[in-house]
Amino acid sequence: MSVFQPFRGIRPRSDLAAGLSCPPYDVINTSEARELAQGLDLTFLRIIKPEIDLPDGADPYADEVYQRGKENFDALVANGHLSQDEVACFYLYRLTMDGRVQTGVVGQASVEEYYGDLIKKHELTRPEKEDDRVNHVRGLNAQAEPVFLAYRAHAEIDALVEAHSRDEPEYVFVAEDGVKHEWWTLSDAAINLRLQKLFSKVPCLYVADGHHRTAAAARVGSERQQANPDHHGAEPYNFLLAVVFPDDQLHILDYNRVARDLNGLSEDEFLQRLAEECEVGEPQAAPPVPEDMRTFGLYLGGHWRSLRVKEGCWDRTDPIGRLDVTFLSERVLDQILGISDLRRDKRIDFVGGIRGPEELVRRVDSGEMAVAFLMHPVSMDDLLSIADANQIMPPKTTWFEPKLRSGLIVRSLEES
Repeated sequence: MSVFQPFRGIRPRSDLAAGLSCPPYDVINTSEARELAQGLDLTFLRIIKPEIDLPDGADPYADEVYQRGKENFDALVANGHLSQDEVACFYLYRLTMDGRVQTGVVGQASVEEYYGDLIKKHELTRPEKEDDRVNHVRGLNAQAEPVFLAYRAHAEIDALVEAHSRDEPEYVFVAEDGVKHEWWTLSDAAINLRLQKLFSKVPCLYVADGHHRTAAAARVGSERQQANPDHHGAEPYNFLLAVVFPDDQLHILDYNRVARDLNGLSEDEFLQRLAEECEVGEPQAAPPVPEDMRTFGLYLGGHWRSLRVKEGCWDRTDPIGRLDVTFLSERVLDQILGISDLRRDKRIDFVGGIRGPEELVRRVDSGEMAVAFLMHPVSMDDLLSIADANQIMPPKTTWFEPKLRSGLIVRSLEES
């Protein structure tokens, strides 16, 4: 049984939604955010990446960064660029990318259900990133970016969402990446009550994208509950801002890996070690697209090669062991490159598939990284099955597209 409720969102005026909104904090780095924000006073980047308002080289995790984010947010509210809805609402949010459409419901999910595993996870968080988002929520006293949740498609919910997204949207724009964003506000109390009751029949929700934001919101909620002797369960800190989508509308891209060095091995020695586990292809100019499981693309020494895992090098019966990311993590990154802790080791980094193989080439050819691995994406069925079994994938396994736009809604932790 899922608790999913309407709330009073803090949102931009319709004429400001396109220009004020921005990509989420974790898909662009500080320099990219600074470039995107150049010349724009009204951009939500100044709330989710507030270090861009400080001098180059400023510590992005310093207290003054979170303080600047709060100041920038308060200014948007004080100047009327953002305002809070008078009544609790659900909201509908539709994204269209390359002809694919997904429509989600924006509401508040339960922190208690997160800790009770009724909001199921499939990845562990990286401590530094989780701490950053905790400090951001604390400093802002609000949840600035929604988490991306999924539910197994429910005919009644999906029909209601479809019916109420036929009207003219309140927001509609195409972002710089070509994704179309549409938004409807459901302020009718009867409709919201019906939708809330329908969600109460959904057995559980799944974290699709935003494990760090989800964990951070839950941590802040738990902190405040423990610090409140009069805690009653309805306080804003007991909930987290979320958009929930039916699983059959979602699309997962590859999430690729780059390693900083070869752990003391020469390129030939590294390839020899790989050949114990994989069939290693000849050098080629074009990236080999991994079209099925147990296949990879390898970029090393200015050339691409195909990799195919040899029979018997993975466990077909284990839902985690059968994943490509598990083979790569255990048999290559750990055993050959000595990278055992993907959550903390600075020698490994992750590149979302939306950036394409050319980003892997760039990072290796620049000398920043030594080797790159092009992955086959995990399926939605695998994700749900693993989450249902209360098992955990290796970090950074799934990359969802399109991404939710930040700045379209904020959820305050202030008592109303």
